[in-house]
Amino acid sequence: MADVPILKLDRITKTYPGVVANENVSFEIAPGEIHALLGENGAGKSTLVKMIYGVIKPDSGEMTFEGRPFAPAKPSDARAQGIGMVFQHFCLFEALTVTENIALGLSAAEAKVGDLRQRIIDVSTAYGLKVDPGRLVGTLSVGERQRIEIVRCLLSEPKLLIMDEPTSVLTPQEVAVLFQTLRRLAAEGCSILYISHKLDEIRALCDTATVLRGGKLVGSCDPRRETARSLAEMMIGATLNTPVREAAEPGAIRLKVTDLAMESEGQFGTDLENVSLVVRAGEILGIAGVAGNGQTELMEALIGERPCRFAKQIQVDGVEIGKEGPRERRARGMCFAPEERLGHAAVPGMALWENTLLSAGRANDLARGGVISLANARRFAVKVVDDMKVKTASVRSAARSLSGGNLQKFIMGREILQNPKVLIASQPTWGVDAGAAAAIHQVLLDLAKGGAAVVIISQDLDELFTISTRISVIAGGYLFPSQPTEELTVEKLGVAMGGRAKEIKAAKEAAHA
Repeated sequence: MADVPILKLDRITKTYPGVVANENVSFEIAPGEIHALLGENGAGKSTLVKMIYGVIKPDSGEMTFEGRPFAPAKPSDARAQGIGMVFQHFCLFEALTVTENIALGLSAAEAKVGDLRQRIIDVSTAYGLKVDPGRLVGTLSVGERQRIEIVRCLLSEPKLLIMDEPTSVLTPQEVAVLFQTLRRLAAEGCSILYISHKLDEIRALCDTATVLRGGKLVGSCDPRRETARSLAEMMIGATLNTPVREAAEPGAIRLKVTDLAMESEGQFGTDLENVSLVVRAGEILGIAGVAGNGQTELMEALIGERPCRFAKQIQVDGVEIGKEGPRERRARGMCFAPEERLGHAAVPGMALWENTLLSAGRANDLARGGVISLANARRFAVKVVDDMKVKTASVRSAARSLSGGNLQKFIMGREILQNPKVLIASQPTWGVDAGAAAAIHQVLLDLAKGGAAVVIISQDLDELFTISTRISVIAGGYLFPSQPTEELTVEKLGVAMGGRAKEIKAAKEAAHA
């Protein structure tokens, strides 16, 4: 490899009121290197990447790119130097075509070079990232949408590609294709800065890992010589506690769904097709599936945001609740943690203690008869922060001020600490570090052990295998019969997720032809 690093950071520091996000961080990335950036939630990874990509400016320190001073004032400056970034949450418009979405992400000069549609075909074919330039994004799977973001970056011929949690919504088969692409890019000289909490993937893919903790650089290593556990312990600076799932005889039926059919309200949503499930006390039912196969619609139905046609279609402890709304269902002992953190599970501008009132007001005497108990609300918020080890200046901090992982810990804690009879959670550890994920998993296991019925909707198969009693696959709006976790493998489940979704999609398209 060349002597001059593609990117070098020297004593980079960034502070916010009451928080030091990065303090004297120094490391470098070599040409053609796949470099992991690791750290627990709130370690400063996102802040550091935003400085590299020109979203924010460091308070002090220097950066060089290809040996020259580098201080991007905005993302377009970083892109002009040859830096591309694929964000965890895709920036795509569902009502536009692939070509139109890619054009929006290119500069005017880049978009005008040759036939953009043909360039998309050429690049996607060359790197095994098959996309149809004329397809509406709303009709594509999550894996296909990610390819659009990568192809958009590749059209600019990046020298450094930053990837933030790129596999969080992919099947194992899609991850394998992505890794082939990244290895080929690295072999051609493109450097990759890779951020992920999936440590086995880091070990399989990356050449070097830089580890942050509390905004400081605490070490670097060759992840191929480490275990997932040793990497996690390097990140958290403590011994990692492994969740323990104990075999137990399930109790009475707590949650029952029967022949639930529901049309999606979204233009590109998925209709639910006669969904049925049963969850007993002490069980955790995992629901796996490629994103966009009815998970959102199922969540809306289960938590009461969309009432069922018949009350009997959803029952809790034998009581028919299908026509009840979220407030009535919570009064019956249900709790919910939806996928979208800001705007659905929490109000961005409200303080953490205020956000407890959204769901825990009645169950914890935070509000009664229209009168809010400030002392009780703050006391409960402090308990959530302490028990879930949420990193925040105080419970008076706005929800938007927390890192994604810390906000997720707060939301999950707010729901779990209400000791619900039935808990429905979508993507409970999305973007959460290994230590925090293990803690959340253990609390979920303890909740089930105490007699609750738990439903986990997740694209993280490792998570489902860690905590689920049984696992079902949702594909094309159909929920397939569950199987005991012990009878399944990650590979079998991944094939079922991808294959069944494609079969059902093809059958539906043929029916409407």
